[in-house]
Amino acid sequence: MVTTTPESLVKTSTEETLLSPRFYTTDFEAIANMDISSQEEELKAMIAEMKTDYNRYHFVRDEEFKQSWDHIDEKTRRVFVDFLERSCTSEFSGFLLFKELSRKLKGRNPILAEIFHLMARDEARHAGFLNKAMSDFNISLDLGYLTKNRTYTFFKPEWVIYAVYLSEKIGYWRYILMYRHLEKHPEYQFYPLFRMFENWCQDENRHGDIFKALLRSQSKMWQGWQGRLWARFFLLSVFATHTLTVHERADFYESVGLDAQEYDREVIRKTNETSARAFPVTLNVEHPQFFQRLENCADRNEELKAIDLSNAPKLVKFFRKLPLITGIFWDLLVLYLIKPVDAESLRGTVR
Repeated sequence: MVTTTPESLVKTSTEETLLSPRFYTTDFEAIANMDISSQEEELKAMIAEMKTDYNRYHFVRDEEFKQSWDHIDEKTRRVFVDFLERSCTSEFSGFLLFKELSRKLKGRNPILAEIFHLMARDEARHAGFLNKAMSDFNISLDLGYLTKNRTYTFFKPEWVIYAVYLSEKIGYWRYILMYRHLEKHPEYQFYPLFRMFENWCQDENRHGDIFKALLRSQSKMWQGWQGRLWARFFLLSVFATHTLTVHERADFYESVGLDAQEYDREVIRKTNETSARAFPVTLNVEHPQFFQRLENCADRNEELKAIDLSNAPKLVKFFRKLPLITGIFWDLLVLYLIKPVDAESLRGTVR
């Protein structure tokens, strides 16, 4: 839904698809009772670092923002606004989760309450800055409306830790790799937000390190067969979602001079490598079938979208989609069953 103001469009909802950023809730009681003693010193050190707030003055709209962007062509404008909207929604989702965690844990688990409060500060800053960038293109999100009207998905605390860790780390690699590319090719830097990604992604990296400490504080998440299976599941889920999203929005990556496929592969490789610092296992992304099967899933997803947009009867659509859905499921199952890399045995050698 979109409401009109004299200057811009204010969106009160965003399109919900399988690849849309989700809003999460969890078992706050279970998190309040988590034993974090084994990582307490590291978490306290991170609190001290976050209180310093190195990015306090980074998210400031300088003179370069104060201009008209009407010269940007319609296609680039459309794909960039879509990128901003998804990014803003994702950051705002993180803010709401962290804010609620901080509120629920206050007085019960002071260390976690404070660290979630500081992370909520960062996420709010990011979401606000992105929403302001959207307003440069005469559109913005009504974040207050989204707070009250979005569907919230329940995740167990362990799932939240796995998922948010990966979300923050893959976010870091997405931002830093794009920043490095645009540093070498400034001709593609059509909006000043891009030059801010280096400092921006340090927040993502720091948040990921916090969730790494939380994960390592819970031995059941990295010891035994269950932790290994869940680690593989969340790695594959995040990587598959990333591949589908990047391929679905290849036009945006083309607009900044990136090859969508190569960018996707590099982000996944780097995130997988980084995850070895936290997870008991990582995926064998160098297996000859790994990226091919992920990309097969992305191709089938595009076919599914085309079927949905067609005028065929619902029953016809169902039977046309069934083999594609089955193919996606089969490819993901094969990838899940590929022998993983034992990160625990490499713990002393991983960088």
